[in-house]
Amino acid sequence: MKKILAAICAAGFLISGCGETPQATSAEVKEAVPMKNSLTIQVNGKIFSATLENNPTARAFAEMFPLEANMTELNGNEKYFYLDKDLPSDSVSVKQIHAGDLMLFGSNCVVLFYKNFSTGYSYTRLGKLDNPADLEKILGNGNAYVVFK
Repeated sequence: MKKILAAICAAGFLISGCGETPQATSAEVKEAVPMKNSLTIQVNGKIFSATLENNPTARAFAEMFPLEANMTELNGNEKYFYLDKDLPSDSVSVKQIHAGDLMLFGSNCVVLFYKNFSTGYSYTRLGKLDNPADLEKILGNGNAYVVFK
C-alpha cells in the first residue's frame, strides 16, 4: 500500500509541474522588448539618422513618434519646441554641446543643437544625430519644420 501511495504522490508532483506556463503581463512584455534605439529626423525635407539614448526619457519620447514640430530658432545655435506633455527627466550639467545633440530642457522642451559650444545649462540627453554634417545649413535661419520617426 505504501508503494502505491508513493507512486501516486510522485505522479502528482510530475503532473503538477507540467501545467500551463503563466502568461506575461503587458508590462512585463513591454519591459522585455528592447527599445528601438534609432530614429529618423527629417529637417526641411532632408533626412538624418540618429541614435536614441537608453534612458526612460528617450523611451517616453520615442513612444510619441511619429512627431511633427515647427521648431523655433534660439541663440543662433539651436532649434526647440515644447511637447504637449511632460517627459521623465534627469537633467545634468552637460558642459559641452555638440552639433546634432538632441536634448530635453526641463521636462517638455525638446532642443536640437546645430553648433558646438560650452554651456552651464542642464539637460536630459535624448539622442544624437549620427552624422550632423550640413545640419546648420539645412536648418537655416528662423524656424524649421521637423519630423521625428
